[in-house]
Amino acid sequence: MINWFLELIEEINLIFFTGDRYKLVLQGLGVTLKLSFFAVIIGTILGFIIALMKMCGERREKGKISYYIYTVLSFISKCYIDIIRGTPSVVQLLIMYFVIFKSNFGEMAAIMTFGINSSAYVAEIIRAGIQAVDKGQTEGGRSLGFTYSQTMRYIIVPQAVKNILPALGNEFIVLIKETAIVGYISLMDLTKASDFIISRTYKAFIPLITIAFIYFIIIKIISKLLNMFEKRLRKSECR
Repeated sequence: MINWFLELIEEINLIFFTGDRYKLVLQGLGVTLKLSFFAVIIGTILGFIIALMKMCGERREKGKISYYIYTVLSFISKCYIDIIRGTPSVVQLLIMYFVIFKSNFGEMAAIMTFGINSSAYVAEIIRAGIQAVDKGQTEGGRSLGFTYSQTMRYIIVPQAVKNILPALGNEFIVLIKETAIVGYISLMDLTKASDFIISRTYKAFIPLITIAFIYFIIIKIISKLLNMFEKRLRKSECR
């Protein structure tokens, strides 16, 4: 047992510390966190806009110019969601990097790709959350003299956030794991770092298990923070 443990320590030292290969893991961790952070911000903001555009179809009144505007906005949002959800994220990444960015600005291409990809799913989550709020809340806001925008901002959206937080958290977790494909455009993320170490040491088990464990820890921390935030929202609702 002791010999096995010593051999394991020696192998870990050979894999990660010989040649300072552990620095590749740290570099990959930084890239993964950076891509995920900015992609989540873009996905949330863009997803909220797309959700509102799609819901414009519910406000159409024939005979008014707003009817045609809302119709176009709703149609654009539906097409956007269908196209993004209907194509693989790796294909979107390759198009963004090789076609749009012309093989330049790899991190920016990855952030935009994951942000846009996530926004389509976030839009549907937000739309479902808003529609789950009782219509009487909207009518109550309008009866108080609020405009549609004020009603959404102060009454509907705060209630919708409590409903969609678990689903939104799951989408962010999926997004973080999806960043593992950025090796296709030669970015040194966690997964790419493990591939590089394997190619140098010809040992796959420990590098892959280590990377999987790091992803697990990241997801666990995020899940814990989301649960804490959700509990705080529930407490504020009970007051």
